[in-house]
Amino acid sequence: MFVGKLTRFEPIDRTALSLMVLLSLAIGFLLAQGDRSLPKVRDFSWKNKQVGARDTAFVLTFSRPMDRASVEANLHVEPPLPGKISWSGRRLVYTSIAPPQYDRTYTISLQQAREKLGSDKQGNAIAPFVSQFSTPDRAFVYTGTEAAEKGRLILYNLTRQQKIILTPENLVVKDYRIYPAGDRILFSASEWSKYQPGLYEQSLYAVTTGRSSDPAQKPGSIQQILGNQDYENLKFDLSGDGKAIAIQRAKRGNAEDIGLWVVRSSTSPVPQRLLSRPAGEFAIAPDSATFANPQADGIAILSLTPNVKPLEFIPSFRRVFSFTPDGRESAMLKYNSDFTQSIFLVTNQGLQKELIRTAGEFLNCQFDPRNPQLYCLLTRRKPGKEFSEQLTLEAINLHTFAVKALLVLPDQVETKMSLSPDGLELLLDRLVVKKSEPVAGDLRTEGGSAIASSTLILLNLKNAPTSNNSPLPQELPVKGFRPRWLP
Repeated sequence: MFVGKLTRFEPIDRTALSLMVLLSLAIGFLLAQGDRSLPKVRDFSWKNKQVGARDTAFVLTFSRPMDRASVEANLHVEPPLPGKISWSGRRLVYTSIAPPQYDRTYTISLQQAREKLGSDKQGNAIAPFVSQFSTPDRAFVYTGTEAAEKGRLILYNLTRQQKIILTPENLVVKDYRIYPAGDRILFSASEWSKYQPGLYEQSLYAVTTGRSSDPAQKPGSIQQILGNQDYENLKFDLSGDGKAIAIQRAKRGNAEDIGLWVVRSSTSPVPQRLLSRPAGEFAIAPDSATFANPQADGIAILSLTPNVKPLEFIPSFRRVFSFTPDGRESAMLKYNSDFTQSIFLVTNQGLQKELIRTAGEFLNCQFDPRNPQLYCLLTRRKPGKEFSEQLTLEAINLHTFAVKALLVLPDQVETKMSLSPDGLELLLDRLVVKKSEPVAGDLRTEGGSAIASSTLILLNLKNAPTSNNSPLPQELPVKGFRPRWLP
């Protein structure tokens, strides 16, 4: 009978087998216990980014299902950024109810929140999370009025006290709109030699501001969008998404051929006719797909797509001054039978509420992005037998409808105002005109008067809605008019 030899294990084999057994036991124990690593924030959508008023929500994505109540109780943003929280699986969406303050660095932190194990049980505490995001510098654009700056677009960084001239000295800017990202400005301008009353030689251009994620983009790079060879370019507006330009144009040599056109692409601008009649003080709605077109007996809501029937008609109003960012509410101007003017709050649900009335006129109204209120610039008649008006800035509370006068201005020559994207500051210009007739080289107001000088005024509105004190005007160290904040 054959007898085999018994297998003998060497010491190294016994050690290896022992380690294998121990590791198998450890792995089995860990599998039985489940994954005990700490839950964490896997992604933060605003991490180290620069965000502005257009950015309304950030997203936190977690590595595990979380106990939502513990997350909401322990999530902190500093400085405070009021908002609402919603959930989609492991994703938390934080939607701000007011725009972030500009010229700030925000810190977001989350500690002590716990994962959810099921049946309302909590697991491990989250790994501490801290991150940051920032907002742009406070900056605005205006048209210069003095020396080499006359008629040129100028960018002023209020945070850094820096000034950049954007357009060349041979062009005189007529009007402008800022693209939603703040990286470019759409403007109409003509050569100084063709800047004369009744002569419409403006072309449309775009100029870069330098505010871009592309470090190669420098301020002052100009591109022509639309020439004026066959048509005179008059009033224009830019859609909120920056993809459409509506412009009123008149055929050269045919005064009856006037209407509204749309340009869809800045890279291949081929205008399409929308209307074959004057459009008045039209305004593109926040949806970037429709626009409000004043008519003799009301406001028509029309599509920016050619050959589409009118969408809605709102009788009795003459102009839309402002929309809320979501487009649900608008401030509309109405002329009354007693020769007064009124501003109405008009909603997309059919509500029409008179907010304020004057025997003078309204120059502008803008919605506050922080609070339910409307700022209006208007003239009111002074008491007394002689006819006299004064320019005032007033705030209307859209909950109580109380009206509060914030500022009385001594001058009222075509004053423009611009509310900052975070709603904390307001810019005004204060024009002084010459008593003499305009001559070549003079800048002119819309009414045709020669501009002698203009001062820019800054109002801090941080506590204006609740304070009994009126904000104090601050004169800025720049000379110009038509100010607009960069978004």
